[in-house]
Amino acid sequence: MQRCLHLAVQGLGSVAPNPMVGCVIVHNGKIIGEGFHEKYGSAHAEVNAIRSVTDEKLLAQSTLYVNLEPCSHYGKTPPCANLIVEKKIPRVVIGSYDPNPLVAGKGIKLLRENGVEVMTEVLKPEADFLNRRFFTFHTQQRPYIILKWAQSADGFIAPADGKPYWLTNEVSKKLVHQWRSEEQAIMIGTNTARTDNPQLTVRLWHGNNPLRVVIDRTLSLPASLHIFNAEAATLVFNEKGNAVKGNIEKVKIDFSANIEEQILHELFKRNILSIMIEGGTQFLNSFINRLLWDEARVFTVTKKLNEGVKAPQVSGTILNEMDVERDKLIVCVSL
Repeated sequence: MQRCLHLAVQGLGSVAPNPMVGCVIVHNGKIIGEGFHEKYGSAHAEVNAIRSVTDEKLLAQSTLYVNLEPCSHYGKTPPCANLIVEKKIPRVVIGSYDPNPLVAGKGIKLLRENGVEVMTEVLKPEADFLNRRFFTFHTQQRPYIILKWAQSADGFIAPADGKPYWLTNEVSKKLVHQWRSEEQAIMIGTNTARTDNPQLTVRLWHGNNPLRVVIDRTLSLPASLHIFNAEAATLVFNEKGNAVKGNIEKVKIDFSANIEEQILHELFKRNILSIMIEGGTQFLNSFINRLLWDEARVFTVTKKLNEGVKAPQVSGTILNEMDVERDKLIVCVSL
């Protein structure tokens, strides 16, 4: 199962809105096949693992390990549970139950009804955490929300004059670009778009650019900003109206109440599993104060600003602390 998880994570950034899945087939204590879901719309992990077995006759005496319940419905590909039955694989070991209503226990039920011995919840906490984006999407009907910011050693996110000021080092910057390639969307507020003029792409990493999301209530942001260039698609939440022009789509929402929930609901409808939120303290706090966050990634640098805009604060469980050259990175999840 640990090998399944190692395989599955290779699909990060390529398989959403599908989950990350790895599969291992074992015969007499020896791995004879393995595979993972490599790209959305392509073969699932179980299919790739079965295809990798050179002697198909061994399948009838093997155990299939997979970190997520095999699907039982027709989507982009045929059901994996049916394929397992067809290949007469007698035993299946599963990490997580699939929260997708289209599956939700139906895959396990199908296997058992066809005589397959099924063991569940092997390394379940690890398997659940791996697919935390997928699980949050289906259980809470919204994307998994990652907050990201950098702060000075004395707790400021920006200088008092509000001018752009780069805090982190180049290695940290490259890491952020890697993160962008792993999530489906990235969002900033109006002030960050206007003041910092970020591109929100993965220029320093190999991978897909995320959907860029910006709030521009009155559609006052200049069209010359990087976020409106042709490098990636951009979604603009505003109060004026709906329109599509090239890679820019404007979506009207009601700014009188629950702005954050409206945005997340719209992203959910678009099958966006995860979003990274950057921006200033006010924008980040709008999500923190409504308890709309799942993970925070915070860089603290050695520089001091002495005064300025105070950085946000979150309370959560620390998952990881590491040094990125001179920067200190803390990753935590909400309680």
